[in-house]
Amino acid sequence: MSVQEQIHQTVTGNKVVLYMKGTPTFPQCGFSSMAVQILKACGVNEFVAVNVLEDAEVRQGIKEYASWPTIPQLYVNGEFVGGSDIMKEMFQSGELQTLLG
Repeated sequence: MSVQEQIHQTVTGNKVVLYMKGTPTFPQCGFSSMAVQILKACGVNEFVAVNVLEDAEVRQGIKEYASWPTIPQLYVNGEFVGGSDIMKEMFQSGELQTLLG
């Protein structure tokens, strides 16, 4: 299975997926930490977190998958939502809570 197929399977097979640096309990960058905090503030306690630092192919592959150059990346119901800045804006407007609800 190619990296793109693996990413597609993960994204489409789970309700909420966060590609991040580190893990939810030990984020390795401030943006990933903020993304986890936003998800928790939305009441999302269970989500699939993929640590891109563990696999260079996945780290590069996820950037290509969504044509988005940065990490973290949030996917909900198989759809790319955005990075931490977009998550923050959507959270502040209430749009993210609705999407995750």
